Amino acid sequence: MEESQRQKKIASVLQRDLVDVLQGAATKGGLKGVIISVSKVKVTADLTDAKVYLSIFPNDKGKELLEGIKANTPFIRHEIAQRTKNQLRRMPQLMFYIDDSLEYIDKIEKSLKGEDNPIENPDLLGKRKKS
Repeated sequence: MEESQRQKKIASVLQRDLVDVLQGAATKGGLKGVIISVSKVKVTADLTDAKVYLSIFPNDKGKELLEGIKANTPFIRHEIAQRTKNQLRRMPQLMFYIDDSLEYIDKIEKSLKGEDNPIENPDLLGKRKKS
């Protein structure tokens, strides 16, 4: 089912403000050299939930930062609600996930270039987890 115009609009507003909040928190928290980007936001049809997909660089800090973000979800949600109070009636629940698409693409490119041959070693391209 395709997203409605309202869902797309809310997703873009959330994405823009989440980037500001998360990158600002990382900078204030003393995390030097860490880049947090919001690659995609999907809002449910009833506008109550929003799945937020994050790309974190460097990749090795992704899991640790995701746990910290999940632990601070109520504070992040409150900050976004304050920023969007003139645009949204109700703030959706935020659910954060790591966006692993760049890593997956990198593995595919390596296999296409012949660096890692998935035919000889099928474990190289494991199945992606659906979230």
